[in-house]
Amino acid sequence: MELMEVAVWVIVGMRWLVGGAFVVGAVVAATHWAVRRQHLTPFGWWPRFVRGWSDPMLRPVEGRVVRAGGNPQSAPLWLLGGIVVGGLLLIQLVQWVLGTILQLGYAAKAGALLPTLVSSLFSLITAALLVRVISSWFAVSPYSWWMRIVRGLTDWILEPLQRILPPMGPMDFSPLVAYFLLRVAQQVVVGAMSR
Repeated sequence: MELMEVAVWVIVGMRWLVGGAFVVGAVVAATHWAVRRQHLTPFGWWPRFVRGWSDPMLRPVEGRVVRAGGNPQSAPLWLLGGIVVGGLLLIQLVQWVLGTILQLGYAAKAGALLPTLVSSLFSLITAALLVRVISSWFAVSPYSWWMRIVRGLTDWILEPLQRILPPMGPMDFSPLVAYFLLRVAQQVVVGAMSR
């Protein structure tokens, strides 16, 4: 089996896995909704069955919802939303990793491995920059393990730009300037290496 076929099967498998998780989350959310609306009796066989296998998944979600000041009855909807967003992010991550591996394999066969590696590095830094911007909207802790990685990838370009271009009220234009500088540098460096 060729590497491309394996990648396709892995992506198809991930989509089926995420789709199955979505169906399970939808069943849990629909059952909890039906019990709250009194369409199902809380002590019937179906609600007890669903609660029996879904409570271990819902307890951590309920705890986070309560700590955030929300209603614990909305935990099934938060679980479903987390499955949707997490599943889409997982599919994109797997596609990106497999695409990068395939691209590097084809570049190695064509003798263009170094420009492809440099281009992939620029793309990784650009993705980290996007993650840093989006995480600032949601007040994600900069000290979490994954944000330390993101900050390590982006601080070298953002901190000098923030000294030159300070925030203007609530707007910080340094990530936008960094994005354009990264794109221009990528074109120049990869173009020079490809000659």
